[in-house]
Amino acid sequence: MKTVLVVEDGHAEQQLISSLLSRSGFDVILQGNAEDAWQWLSSHTPPNLIVLDVIMPGQSGLDLCRTIRNQDQLKQIPIIFCTSKDQEFDKFWALRQGGNAYLTKPFAPKQLLDTVYQHVN
Repeated sequence: MKTVLVVEDGHAEQQLISSLLSRSGFDVILQGNAEDAWQWLSSHTPPNLIVLDVIMPGQSGLDLCRTIRNQDQLKQIPIIFCTSKDQEFDKFWALRQGGNAYLTKPFAPKQLLDTVYQHVN
């Protein structure tokens, strides 16, 4: 079973993403901020993919992405940014920081699943 780490501070968004992925056969790990996600990544087998919010209390998703990309054992994990920031520059910058894909909230469930499948296979 493929594992997806979801790093999202919004409870409703966490539950929506988790439900979609779980029903599609993924093992889902939820973390509410970048610091907790980093602690989890540092002490567990790396996930197959990360769904990452950009704006969170404390460290941002962009900061976490840069940290992951600087770690040899983690840098190949696909990262999908899922955020309410909808400007073209926001997308450009997130992908430039190491993201593999960028989804804007609200997103269609099929859009999330298609993007996840594209990057885990």
